[in-house]
Amino acid sequence: MALASGTKLGPYEVQSLLGAGGMGEVYRARDIRLQRDVAIKVLPASLSRDEERLRRFEQEAKSVAALNHPNLLTVFDVGTMPDPSNAGAALPYIVSELLEGSTLRARLAEGAMGQRKVLDYGVQIASGLAAAHERGIVHRDIKPENIFITKD
Repeated sequence: MALASGTKLGPYEVQSLLGAGGMGEVYRARDIRLQRDVAIKVLPASLSRDEERLRRFEQEAKSVAALNHPNLLTVFDVGTMPDPSNAGAALPYIVSELLEGSTLRARLAEGAMGQRKVLDYGVQIASGLAAAHERGIVHRDIKPENIFITKD
């Protein structure tokens, strides 16, 4: 269910598809009110009908929103949009900061990294996880595809 460019989700306007994974599709969008680019993760209809997946998606939004750390994604908003394939049904979405960069998986594909860079990334990952663990939140899907490297 790729959303077309220009699709509106409340005050957010979809610009393009960034990627898709086991828990949804992620889009680049524009927050019209605050004039900033954001990322929107939408749980597709096939998954939003599954009570367990819907519960996990909602829990993800609440968990991430409860955290404030430089090595963790910031959630700005949540909402629902009408399901185009099922009148009366709604698809949930999470609005977060838009990260510019690439995944650790993409960086690893480029070749070996120096020891300092590996240690730097390791410390930052551990710092973010420690902040989540202090709040009783456990990330159950740590993998290079879920770790994003930005210029910061």
